[in-house]
Amino acid sequence: MTTKEDFLNGQLILIDKPLEWTSFQVVNKMRWAIRKQFQLKKIKVGHAGTLDPLASGLLLICTGKMTKSIEKFQAQEKEYTGTFTLGSTTPSYDLETEVDQEYPTEHVNSKLLNETAQSFIGEIDQIPPIFSAIKQDGKRAYAAARAGEEIELKSRKVTITEFEITKFEDLMVDFRVVCSKGTYIRSLAHDFGKKLNSGAHLSKLRRTKIGSYSVENAQTLNSFLQSLG
Repeated sequence: MTTKEDFLNGQLILIDKPLEWTSFQVVNKMRWAIRKQFQLKKIKVGHAGTLDPLASGLLLICTGKMTKSIEKFQAQEKEYTGTFTLGSTTPSYDLETEVDQEYPTEHVNSKLLNETAQSFIGEIDQIPPIFSAIKQDGKRAYAAARAGEEIELKSRKVTITEFEITKFEDLMVDFRVVCSKGTYIRSLAHDFGKKLNSGAHLSKLRRTKIGSYSVENAQTLNSFLQSLG
């Protein structure tokens, strides 16, 4: 049983984030539950790397003194699995917004998919999605995008270590990717579709690893809350 002192001295908790929850909501719920259980006025709780509400998978939650290690965890390589949908794009590069353009896909085959995936291996320039939490002129990009404002984000260098296509069926491309901190898989989906000349958007995403930590060893948010009693 984890004690009050354990949480204050610092715990690293692996959580399998549920769909439709923000990473911030998970942190808030856990902080509230720990405070309530141990009648604490305050306790530091933070996460090491945001997951979008439409993504599930590994969140590293740090409590107490362990929050000092958040930057170290954030800097580690990440592994994701998911699905790109070919033939159409969306402004957010995922399912948050409606399809805005459609493209032909008759030319796409497994060979082309694999070759295109391999072309992204190494250091690449990537432009973050305009529907992202990046700040520009003191304002979150997604707030400006939702307000219909024109914004242009600068490209950044990210590294793709592994990128494999695991299945291709009915315009759905399943993938696994290992990448550096700061990589947007939504942007990867968009750029992948562009290179294929078929358009693509991210329709499913799951973070499976952060450094040596795996989602296989994570607990659900509910099981954590129940363990507090």
